[in-house]
Amino acid sequence: MNISAEQLQKYYGNNKALDITNLQISKGELVGIVGNNGAGKTTLLRIVLDLLEPTNGKVLINNENVKNTQNLKSHTGSYLDEGFLIDFMTPEEYFYFTGEVYGISRSEIDERLKTLEPLMNNEILNQKKYIRQLSTGNKQKTGIIAALITEPELLILDEPFNFLDPTSQIRINSILKKINEERKTTIIISSHNLHHIASICSRIVLLEKGLIIKDIRNTQANLKEIEDYFSV
Repeated sequence: MNISAEQLQKYYGNNKALDITNLQISKGELVGIVGNNGAGKTTLLRIVLDLLEPTNGKVLINNENVKNTQNLKSHTGSYLDEGFLIDFMTPEEYFYFTGEVYGISRSEIDERLKTLEPLMNNEILNQKKYIRQLSTGNKQKTGIIAALITEPELLILDEPFNFLDPTSQIRINSILKKINEERKTTIIISSHNLHHIASICSRIVLLEKGLIIKDIRNTQANLKEIEDYFSV
């Protein structure tokens, strides 16, 4: 999916949280949005997902304004925070519910879950627990898995490596690279951790106080430039 953000602004009262003149993301790109807390990363993702209305400007996906269409939602998978979860369900119930929303049968969901068993590490399924009873890390994995099993054309994840042990971080890293390479899934992930972004993304967008400070290819020289920016 191709994404275009044009003259995009978001104000909270008199505070300008986001001010992006132009941002273009092409189909099949794996883009990392990095920035300090309060940089506007989550605000941008919520606007792209039509969960938040911009004060000015627009976001187009495949030339359709996200505000004016429902067609894009069936092709988009996302997980931003625990608010996406239904915590009185078990993970199994939540995955099947997600399948129903996307028109995916239970048997197909079961097959897709098998491919994600290493990430679950025998801690998600068959635990006889509601989502609210899971650890913070396993809640995070449950949300990410629900986004992955829809096999979307566009995948958006906010701070996907948060709360996870190193093994789970590496496994998610591998999964994201694989679906990007094999399915040409357009992927946008945000993080305040430059190391995680650099390990997976071919392109890095640096946000600071709602502005795009840098938009560069992930090369050693360019990465050093971003590291120097944060070191000042």
